[in-house]
Order: sequence, then C-alpha cells, then structure tokens
Amino acid sequence: MRRVLVDLLFFTGTKGGMESYVREVYSRFSVDDPEFEYVGYASTELAATDVSWFPGRVIDSGISGEDRVAWARGELLAVARAARRERADLVHCPANFGPWRSRVPVVLTVHDLLAFRHPEFVPGAHARALRWMVRTAARSAAALLTVSGASRDDLVACLGVPSRRITVTPLAGSRPLDTTAPRARRDDLLLAVGNRMPHKGFETLLEALARIPVPDRPRLTITGSHGDDPLAPVVERLGLARFVDLRGWLSRDELEALYGEATALVFPTRFEGFGLPPLEAMSRGCPVIVSDLPVMHEVAGEAALYVDPTDADAIARGIRALLEAPDEREQMSRAGLARAARFSWEATAEATRAALVRVFEDVEASGR
Repeated sequence: MRRVLVDLLFFTGTKGGMESYVREVYSRFSVDDPEFEYVGYASTELAATDVSWFPGRVIDSGISGEDRVAWARGELLAVARAARRERADLVHCPANFGPWRSRVPVVLTVHDLLAFRHPEFVPGAHARALRWMVRTAARSAAALLTVSGASRDDLVACLGVPSRRITVTPLAGSRPLDTTAPRARRDDLLLAVGNRMPHKGFETLLEALARIPVPDRPRLTITGSHGDDPLAPVVERLGLARFVDLRGWLSRDELEALYGEATALVFPTRFEGFGLPPLEAMSRGCPVIVSDLPVMHEVAGEAALYVDPTDADAIARGIRALLEAPDEREQMSRAGLARAARFSWEATAEATRAALVRVFEDVEASGR
C-alpha cells in the first residue's frame, strides 16, 4: 500500500476555488483504494470542521492557514517533516506551494502565476515572497499539475519548467443542488463572484454600471468579501448604493439561489488560472459575460459574451446588449449548459490519480 500525504495547510474554508478543487477531487477517491492510502495534513481551521469528504486519516498540524507566517513556514518545512514522520511515499501539494526540500517525492498543483504575470496586483514584498515560494516548490517537485493550458504555458515561460513535466487537469463546476427546480430569472439582476483582490476587476465593473443610464441600469450583487468590503467606498463614490448589493462569503445554498435568479454572471477578471464562477454559472443555465482572455476561451468557448476587462465602456455595452436581447440570453443559456457538460470532476480526479501513479512508477523505475 502506497501512502500519499496531502498538504491541506492552506485549507481554511475561505480560499474559494482551490478548496473546491481539493474537496471535489479527493471526495472522489476511495478510502478503500487497494493501491493508495491518503493522509491529510490539515490546518487547524480545517481539522476543526467536517472532513468526511477526505478519503483517509486527517492530522491536525497545529498550524493556522490564516496566519501567513506560520503557514509559509509550514509549507516550507513542516510538510516535508510530516511526510517523513508518516512514512509517506509521496506528497501532493495541491495549492501552489510546497516544501523547500523533500526527501519524499512531491507532486505540486500550480493554479496560477499571478505574482509572476501581474505583480502589480500583489503587494511588493508579498509578491516577491510568493514568487520565491512557487519557484522553489516547482523546481523541487517530481511532477507538476495545473488547471489550464494557459497556466501550463505560464509555467514554461515564467519558471522554465519543461512542458513534459506538466499535466493539465481542468477543473469543473459543481452540480446544481436541485436540477429540477424552475429557474425564476430576473431581467435586471447581474451577479459577480470572487474575492476582492484587484485583478478581479470589480472596480471597473462598478464604473461600467455607473455609465449605464439610470432607467436602464440593472441591479448588481457582488459576493465573496471577508469583513469590511473595500468596494463599499467605490459604490458610495459612484452613487450606486441603490443598485449594488455587496455580499460577504455565502453558503452554497445562498449562492445557488443567486445563480438561479441572476440574469447573467459578469466575470471581469484581469487574470485567472482557470475561472470557476463562469463554469458554475453555465452549469445552471445562467448566461455569462467574461473577460476576453485566452484562459476564459478555454473555459467558456463559444458560450460566453467576451468583453475587454480594462474598458468600463466595453463592459457597459456588453451588459446592455445582453439585457436587451432575451432570445440571445436563452441561446447562451443552452450553449452554456452544453459547454459545462464537457467538464467533470470525475475526469479531473482520474487525471490527478493517474499523475500520482506515474510519479510512483518513475520513482520505482529509477530505484530511489
């Protein structure tokens, strides 16, 4: 029986897409796997929650994933020590970072290279630390996984990783909670989902909304903030208080209701490794307006309306065009459902497990 230590130090319940990825993949692995035994090395936050989705034993590391210094030290040093202590045969680090050095082979999943491609969106010292940690983990990893062709190309360009060492395992949208529920969509409600990092483009989206004449202006709900919302002063400055609902971190039920009600999802990001919200929306028949970026074309194909995320006027035109065309929205809804069906967490899990098997086989072949 081969033992895989899974690095879950990052998992606190507030990290969005990366947590969805890990939960969806590992919930599809079996605790009765005849070949692998999985051990989760968890943050204190995760260890205190229901971890029944994980297919094996979960260890409380005693390290807080919300404490940046403790978390970084844990990634660099504690994960490798835990792997030796647990007699692991392999480590999977599924969230960009991993050990500085490890005697146990490491498979690293890199979701994006934001700090390399757009350091202007990350505070200076923080960006330098992130670049060093990603570069260090990638160089010492036995194999790398990533979530899109665009991120694979970034790994090659920014880190010099040979493409043969990289496996692309695209993400997928979660299934609707109730596929039989009727969709009571409004004609004037836009939805935007994401954290408040600058590259998400929400300030430009708010500027676009302000440029739509009041009689035609839709309502906008933006979810995903933690604590005081930095968008609140922008809403106030633009005089949008009547039109914008800033929501915090929502439960799945609450977000599900919004996906079902929204006229369209708007995703004006400047950079993504993949982009789960549009896929989530499309899998529920919700039309999407997304940034004209290569990675978004990978995700949404011909099922989306593309706009320049740096141009508030272009976003405003896209919103108005979609709101004024119910027939086109219906066509986009059908196209989105078909597009989303091409992605599945089962395929992601299968590709991930296959990558783990390949590393084991390579290690055994090399006699290490």
